[in-house]
Amino acid sequence: MGSVGVPLLLLAGALARIPGSEGGEETPAHFLYQHKAECRFLNGTRRVRYLNRYIYDRQEYLRFDSARGEFEAVTAPWQALAQAWNRDKQRLQLYEGEVNRFCRHNYETLQGGPVIGRRAKPTVSISPTKLDPTSPNTILLCIARGFYPVEIEVRWLKNGQPEEEGVAFGEELQNGDWTYQLQVMLETQPQRGDVYTCQVEHASLEAPITVQWEPRSSNSARSKLWTGIVAAVIGVIFFAMGLSLYLKSKKATPIQPPAALMN
Repeated sequence: MGSVGVPLLLLAGALARIPGSEGGEETPAHFLYQHKAECRFLNGTRRVRYLNRYIYDRQEYLRFDSARGEFEAVTAPWQALAQAWNRDKQRLQLYEGEVNRFCRHNYETLQGGPVIGRRAKPTVSISPTKLDPTSPNTILLCIARGFYPVEIEVRWLKNGQPEEEGVAFGEELQNGDWTYQLQVMLETQPQRGDVYTCQVEHASLEAPITVQWEPRSSNSARSKLWTGIVAAVIGVIFFAMGLSLYLKSKKATPIQPPAALMN
């Protein structure tokens, strides 16, 4: 796939020697020369922009831009060279042809590779937490993991309506395997019966992913409920025991005959 415009990195070694700062030793001088080709795509290969850039010691001094169709001097001393190359029609045709030969060709070749055209679906989960146990506010974290490309849209909904107040977005974090993760926080005061939904849209999905969360009874409420149930059960047990003892005592009492019969 070699062609004019393939990125090059050339390092030139010791061209001169300059005095060093220690012991009068000489340190080799060096410079960095870079020749970079860039392909910028918009809507696939429908619009392609080819840039061929010349850089000396981190300073770009000359470039060819297919959008302009000519060479452009980035710094003033190279104006004469840019004008000379622009008069060379054969050179211009060669560089303009790189839009197809280099950019479009490599795009189509890499389309089935691990990066271009790759899609990875996110997995979505909701994690509730309380920063302050005494506060009525709850922090809900919607976490989208393992998605590619990086563009993703995450929304919070409360009872089916978009929730914007109390929403904070984190930064997309790289996982190191060409995938990303994102956390979107919602601080809210959930009430019994509320339904919170995290909705995620991504290029890898045919339809948005929705994950729901509903508030449960608090620990104190559950504790009071169980205390009441246990107390009621104990009360029933004691009542049954008391009733049983009472009935047994009634059966054990002898029946006294009338006084007239005894006489």
